[in-house]
Amino acid sequence: MGRRLWSDRWFKRFMTAGGLGVIVAISAIFFYLASVVIPLFLPPTVDQATSYAVPGESEQPSVLLQADERLEALVRVQGDGQVVFAEFFSGKPLAQLALNMPQGAQVRSRAAADRAASTVALGLSDGTAVVAKVGFKTSFDAEARRVIEPMVDYPAGEAPVKVDPEGRALQRLAVQTSMDGTTLAALTEDNRLWVSGIAVERNPITGAETVDARSAQIDPAPPQVRDILIEFKQREMFVLSGERELWRYDISDKSNPQLLEKVELAPAGERVTALTMLSGGFSIIVGTDRGNLSQWFPVREEGTRFKLTHIRDFKPMPAAVQVLEPEYHRKGFMAGDAQGHLGSYFATSKRLLFQHKLSDAPIVHLGYPPRGNAYMAQDAQGRLHVAHVENDYPEVSLYATWQKVWYESYEEPAYVWQSSAANADFEPKFSLAPLTFGTIKAAFYAMIVAVPLALLGAIYTAYFMSPRVRGTVKPTIEVMEALPTVVLGFLAGLWLAPFVENNLAGVLLTILTFPLVFFLAAWLFHLLPESVRLRVPPGWEAALLIPVLIVQIWLCLALGHPIEAALFGGDMPNWLSNVAGIKFEQRNSLVVGIAMGFAVTPTIFSIAEDAVFSVPKHLTTGSLALGATPWQTLTRVVLLTASPGIFSAIMIGLGRAVGETMIVLMATGNTAVMDFSIFTGFRTLSANIGVEMPEAGVGETHYRLLFLSALVLFGFTFVVNTLAELVRQRLRERYQTI
Repeated sequence: MGRRLWSDRWFKRFMTAGGLGVIVAISAIFFYLASVVIPLFLPPTVDQATSYAVPGESEQPSVLLQADERLEALVRVQGDGQVVFAEFFSGKPLAQLALNMPQGAQVRSRAAADRAASTVALGLSDGTAVVAKVGFKTSFDAEARRVIEPMVDYPAGEAPVKVDPEGRALQRLAVQTSMDGTTLAALTEDNRLWVSGIAVERNPITGAETVDARSAQIDPAPPQVRDILIEFKQREMFVLSGERELWRYDISDKSNPQLLEKVELAPAGERVTALTMLSGGFSIIVGTDRGNLSQWFPVREEGTRFKLTHIRDFKPMPAAVQVLEPEYHRKGFMAGDAQGHLGSYFATSKRLLFQHKLSDAPIVHLGYPPRGNAYMAQDAQGRLHVAHVENDYPEVSLYATWQKVWYESYEEPAYVWQSSAANADFEPKFSLAPLTFGTIKAAFYAMIVAVPLALLGAIYTAYFMSPRVRGTVKPTIEVMEALPTVVLGFLAGLWLAPFVENNLAGVLLTILTFPLVFFLAAWLFHLLPESVRLRVPPGWEAALLIPVLIVQIWLCLALGHPIEAALFGGDMPNWLSNVAGIKFEQRNSLVVGIAMGFAVTPTIFSIAEDAVFSVPKHLTTGSLALGATPWQTLTRVVLLTASPGIFSAIMIGLGRAVGETMIVLMATGNTAVMDFSIFTGFRTLSANIGVEMPEAGVGETHYRLLFLSALVLFGFTFVVNTLAELVRQRLRERYQTI
C-alpha cells in the first residue's frame, strides 16, 4: 500500500512538471517570436545629434547636401558653383572645388537630379546650364587606411549646355540624368519654357566627346511657373503653375513635348510650397503652406491613358512646408517647415517616423546619405543640423500589413504580398492579409471535405459497425494518418491537379452526387425483401457501398466529357475563364481541399470514434430498453455524451489544417490573392514561411515579417484552441450527467 501511494505521489509530481514544461515551452516560443517582431514597430532612434555653422559660405544657398555611406564626410554644393567637402559630425572643411563656370556668367537658378544620380545643374544668365555630378572617391593608402577624396564629373559634357538659343537668363531649372542621357527643363526670364535632351558619347580611345542635343520650346508656357520636376526616366515633366496647379507633360520626345493634363494639388485657399519626387521617379510628394503633405502618382484609366491621382495624405507638419527631400533607394522622405521642425515619413506605410524641432528658424535645405541612416538639415540662420538615424524598418506599419494599400503602378488599392522584385524601383509590398486569408481558405475547404467524412465514418464505425470489421477499419484509417504530407502534396500537385483539370465536369458531378447516391443506396436497400436484407450481417452494410461508389465515380467521370462538350464547348476550365468570368487555375482550392481533407480526415476520425465508442454502454442499453430506436439513442444520448470529444476532434483537425505546409506548398500555385473561389489558388502563412525563410536576410524587414507571420499563426491557433477548450468544458459539464 505504501509503495502504491509513493508511486502515485511521484507520478503526480512528474505529470505536474510535464504540464508546467509545456506551458514554459509555449511561452518561450511566444516570447522569442515577439522579440524578433517587436523591432518592426519601434520608432527610429536618433543619436549623435549636433549642429554647426554650415561649411562654406552660409549666405550662399545649398543646391545639394550629401554624405558618404559611413558618415565620415559630407559634400555641399553652393549656389555659386563652389563644392565644399567637410567632416560629417564636426563640419571641419576637408576640401573645396569649383565647378567649370564660364567667365562673366551669373547663376540665376539651381536644381538637383534624383538623389542617387548625385547631379546638380546651375542655370546661368547667358541661357546655358552647367551640369555636374559630385560625390566621393574611396581609396586606400599604403597603410590600408580608407581615404575619401572629392570627385566631380560632367555627364552632359564639360562645356555649359545651351538651353535657350536666345541667351536669356534661366530663372527656373530642372535636371535629370542617367546612363541614357541628361534632360534639362528651364524657364527663361521672359517666361519661355524650354526642354533639352543631351546625350554624350565618349570615345574610349581618344576621350573625345560627341554631344547630341535636342530641344523644344513649350508654347504656350504655363503662367506663373514656380517649380519644375523631371521624373527619373526622363519621360515626363511636371510644372507647378500659380498657387496649386500642376501641368503634366510627356517629354519622351524632347523635340515635341505634349501636355497631358492639369491637376489641382490642393484645395482652394491653400498654396503649394514644396514639391519632390520619391525614389524611382513615379510619385510626387506635395507640401503646402498649411503643413499638409500628400502623395500623387499617375493611375491607368483606359488603355494607355494615365491620370495623376491623389493617393494618400500624411500627418501634417506644424507649420508651412518649406522643403522636401526624398531618400536614395526607399520610398521615404523628409519635410522641413517654417518653424524649424523636421519630419521623417515613409510613403508606402503612411508612417510618420519622427518629428523634431531643430531650430527657431525655417528649414531651407535637407539631405540624406545613401543608406538613409542620417539626416542633414540647414536652417535659415546658416546652421547645419546633423544626426545619426537607425531607421531599418520604415516600410512596416499596421496600415501597410493589414489594410489595402495603393501601390505605384496599381489601378486601385490592394492587398499584396511581394517581398522582392527585379529592379530598383521596387516598392515594398508586405500585406499579411492575403496570407492570413489563404490560411483560412485552406482550412475551410479542407474541413468541408474532412468533417462530414470523418464524423459520419467515426459514428458508424463506433456505433453500428460490427466488432470484426471495426477491428480492421479503425487501424487502417489510423495508419493513413502516418502518411507523410509531402507525399500527398506531390500526388496532389503532379497527378490530382491535372486530373481534375482534364475531368473538371466529372469531378464536380461526382462530388455533388455523393450524398444523393448514399441516400439512394440506403433507400433501395430498405426496399429489398426482408429475407435478402437479413442475409447481410449487422454492421456489414457499409461494405455494400463500396461497389456502389466505384460505379458512381466511374459513371460520373464517363459522363463528364459529354457534359463538357454539350454545355461548355468541350473545355470547362476555358469556359469558366473566358465566358463565365471565373478565373480557373490548375492548382486550386478544390485540389487542396481534397488533398488536405484526405490528410485531416484520419485525425478527426480517430479521436471522434474513440469519443463515441467510449460512451458508457449502460446509457445506450438503458435508452434502448426504454423503447428508443437506435437512431434516437444515437442522436439524443450518444452524440450528446460524446460531444466534448467530437468537438476536440474537429478542433485538432482544424489546427492541423491551419498549420499544414507541404500540401499547400505543392498544390496551390502559391499565389497571394484575396479570392474565395474554389477554382483559384492561394498562399498560406505556413507555406510562405517555408518558401521564403531560406532566402530572407537575418534581421532584415523580410525576415522579421516572416516571424510576424509565424506569430500571427501562433496567436490564431492559440486563440482557437483556447476557445475550443472553453466550449469543450461547457459541453462536458452539461452532458456528463446524462
